[in-house]
Amino acid sequence: MKFFALAAALLPLLITDANAFPMSNLESRTDYASIAARTTPGDKPVIIQLFQWNYASVAAECTEFIGPAGYGYVQVSPPTESISGSQWWTDYQVVSYTLTSKHGSRDDLKNMIDTCHAAGVKVLVDTVWNHMAGIDSGTGTAGDSFTHYSYPPTWDTSNFHYCGTPGNDIQDWQSRTQVQTCELSNLADLATETETVRAKLAAFGNDLMSLGVDGLRLDAAKHMPTADISNIVGRLNPQPQYITQEVVAGDGDTIQGSEYAGIGDVQEFRWTTAIQKAFSGGGISSLQSFTDSQWTDSAHANVFVANHDTERGNAAASLNVNSPSNTYTLANIFALAHPYGTPTVLSSYTYSSVDDGAPNGGTGSCYGAGGVNGWLCQHRWTAIAGMTGFRNTVGSAALTNWVSPSSDRIAFGRGNVGFVIINNDDAAWGATFTTGLPDGVYTDVISGSANFTVSGGQLKTAVPIRDAIALHVGAKA
Repeated sequence: MKFFALAAALLPLLITDANAFPMSNLESRTDYASIAARTTPGDKPVIIQLFQWNYASVAAECTEFIGPAGYGYVQVSPPTESISGSQWWTDYQVVSYTLTSKHGSRDDLKNMIDTCHAAGVKVLVDTVWNHMAGIDSGTGTAGDSFTHYSYPPTWDTSNFHYCGTPGNDIQDWQSRTQVQTCELSNLADLATETETVRAKLAAFGNDLMSLGVDGLRLDAAKHMPTADISNIVGRLNPQPQYITQEVVAGDGDTIQGSEYAGIGDVQEFRWTTAIQKAFSGGGISSLQSFTDSQWTDSAHANVFVANHDTERGNAAASLNVNSPSNTYTLANIFALAHPYGTPTVLSSYTYSSVDDGAPNGGTGSCYGAGGVNGWLCQHRWTAIAGMTGFRNTVGSAALTNWVSPSSDRIAFGRGNVGFVIINNDDAAWGATFTTGLPDGVYTDVISGSANFTVSGGQLKTAVPIRDAIALHVGAKA
């Protein structure tokens, strides 16, 4: 869910600084083309959220890095006309479905899609179906004028919900009716149960599909009944190859993410919170399996250590690049190693205020295994890029050989094709591990350089303080 500047300012302020987080992985330089060459071909499930990148930069990065490193999808920011402003959240205050945003034009979007496809990368577009802009009036990024509840030529006052609460805003978050018909922070709530609204939203979706879009992220999906979403999705031709839905749900909430699993994947924010707690002192040994029956099942869960909302303290708790003791990197390693859900990696930027939009005019800038000009480029960090190859290689292989001798030390295999050791402890961990891997010499994809020998399926090694080792059959030395 998206917040206005005033609401965001009331939330905990996370002041990010490129020098404030562990640099061991960021500073190293790795030949990612070599990693890609060693990766066993197959499905590529890892998604990168290139938050606030303009489309020309996304296109260049698909060719230069994302494709060769083995990422399957790149998720881009909403392409629709929105209210004007540099703040990131303006993207989610839609004015029209004209494909002119601060990230580029319709032609820029099409060129990016074609370029990424040529690099072997599919494109996931963030879309807003639930609401329109919440401010009283203004002019959008394509030059269209609007007032609250009137967004010509698409919508007039008859196309919205008016739920009768103060300001028509949600007051009772346990009321299904209010959550799905009242306004989220004054954002004009579309009457998605009506034929007119459904038809026009489907026309917008089909316009995106005509450009070659492969998948959709449905923003604020929790605020739309599943019947409405299903109806709109059912009109898309071709059908999206992948859909993920933003459903922020707690264990006791009236609306649960599992309700949306019949449409596509569901973003499982409870997993994000569990990861934050486990790596921040709760003990990572608890992460062997996720058995809470209320959670979205693994086949329909989309998971992330952080996204653009949670790293700013919105929606749910999460780790971020300022989290101490390398926990942010270690948590991403776990997310890419463990079989639960489809993983998304956030690639973002530094900011001094939670409202700050993209640096460098939205032109994404990466160098080697890190970022420049205010960009963090987490998708290039050695450990994260290396673990993307790990995830591609292990596929759906079962979780095996789990060991956790203490609360902050775990190791496990993925069938006989991959093995990872994570030491979230302040002392080194020396042991002999049963890996299930074929004998041979393997390059650790976390460091990108260290080699380890497996003999008789055994690996004898010591893992440094707050560090990890990951080996897979596609990365034999």
